Amino acid sequence: MKSKAAFIPVFLLSSLLITAQAQTPAAVPTTWNNARLANATYVILAPQMLGNPNLVGDSDRGSILDAMRRDSGNALKRHYPAATIGNDLNNTHAIRVTPVMVTPSSLLPWLTLTARLDFALPEGDRVTLTQDFGMWTVWQHQAEAANYVYDQLAQRLP
Repeated sequence: MKSKAAFIPVFLLSSLLITAQAQTPAAVPTTWNNARLANATYVILAPQMLGNPNLVGDSDRGSILDAMRRDSGNALKRHYPAATIGNDLNNTHAIRVTPVMVTPSSLLPWLTLTARLDFALPEGDRVTLTQDFGMWTVWQHQAEAANYVYDQLAQRLP
């Protein structure tokens, strides 16, 4: 029994310390560079929540989707101050961005939430930035959770 009591806190501690795991893309287009992205126009498309649909109610889901759209655009603007965040879906030169969150099976602090930014470049190429976040870390940011998550992803941009 003592070994179980000692094992559980170590397991929980290690799960909480490893809160973000970056995943790198296999190949990126040659046009995916700082010079281009820093001055680009971005259009934020409708965000998506995937995974367990029963984790949040409809009213909370709407608030989360609004935050994902707003905060992903703001994170891009903070990372690239000269960039433009537009809303003209007909702009053929704009980079289209879809914010995505994949929820875990339940709201346990040692599980992870996956955040993604899917970029569709005007040339037809696609680039996805993905990062896993511990639920404990996301919960600690409360109302600023989407802001935190998308700022972390934006920091990984060229």
